[in-house]
Amino acid sequence: MQFGRTYEEFEVGAVYKHWPGKTVTEYDDHLFCLLTMNHHPLHLDANYAENTTDFGKNVVVGNYVYSLLLGMSVPDVSGKAIANLEIESLKHVAPTFHGDTIYGETTVLDKTPSKSKNDRGIVYVETKGYKQDGTLVCVFRRKVMVPTETYIKERGGEQPGRPELKQTEK
Repeated sequence: MQFGRTYEEFEVGAVYKHWPGKTVTEYDDHLFCLLTMNHHPLHLDANYAENTTDFGKNVVVGNYVYSLLLGMSVPDVSGKAIANLEIESLKHVAPTFHGDTIYGETTVLDKTPSKSKNDRGIVYVETKGYKQDGTLVCVFRRKVMVPTETYIKERGGEQPGRPELKQTEK
């Protein structure tokens, strides 16, 4: 299974469709709200949302949708990353509701070698998230510092620090 990419493996214009999607439950939304201390009733109070908002029901907190998409992109984009350098933009385009399934895809917009170290580079990507009906819900652009193949080789290969199974005598 691929887990991220080296600098050399990224191609400008490539599109990575992240799989699988994730169906957002009320529990997911409420837990994220509670963990992040976001107590807005739009996310937590069904009666409030039904009677006082244009949506008529709870809306999933946008930062959960963003976090979900960021996580979905890790195996394709940042699994080998040295650092996430910048979230350049983040747009919540349409609401997500409990029961919606979110899918994501990332497009490589640009890549540049590091100016200070020759064993890494910067990859500029845009991730889009959409619901089961194809409605775009979230778009963000970020810059990720990724290693070159040389960096990986010099630090022990693909899974540095992974212990080996000890052989036992029979």
